[in-house]
Amino acid sequence: MNSLLDNFTHTVLDGELGSVRYFPDCVPSDLAREWFEALLREVPWTSYRRQMYDREVDVPRLIGTYDLDAPGLPPAIGAARALVERISSHVYNHVGVNRYRDGNDSVAPHNDKLDGLVAGAPIALLSLGSTRRFVMHTKRTPRRRLQLDLAPGSLLLMSYETQLHLDHGVPKTKAAVGERISLAFRDRPSRSRAYP
Repeated sequence: MNSLLDNFTHTVLDGELGSVRYFPDCVPSDLAREWFEALLREVPWTSYRRQMYDREVDVPRLIGTYDLDAPGLPPAIGAARALVERISSHVYNHVGVNRYRDGNDSVAPHNDKLDGLVAGAPIALLSLGSTRRFVMHTKRTPRRRLQLDLAPGSLLLMSYETQLHLDHGVPKTKAAVGERISLAFRDRPSRSRAYP
């Protein structure tokens, strides 16, 4: 890993629950803003509905998905991929792009489905736009809760092991927040490339 980046890394977690590392300034602010504005225009944003218990509900954010090895990738995503792969030392093949329009948009606490990930592969979350709170908590007692404000131009790296032990999410907030775009880079098995 680049030694300069090591100086700007915060180790959030490192132990039996897995590792989480935070790079708060890995994308310069002007470039982060440029990528954010380009993705607002270029991603074909889609709204989804999901079954939750006994009813179907709207997913509270807009979503785009890309196979990173397919043609037609927006240039901002290609550039972000190169940066993320350099920092993480891992090659990704899929990105889910999430657009949080305001504080009402969120993602409920969850862990990634393990059959949709290559075993051992880390997950990388690149944040653009407004800062939002990211929460992680242990699945088993004793309960541990970690929270982090993900700033624009920041990168969060979660090891594969964290998905075994932690749930993560972006809660709703009543605070006045602007739009945020999150790029979630994953390494999918070939049969799972279509996951949102």
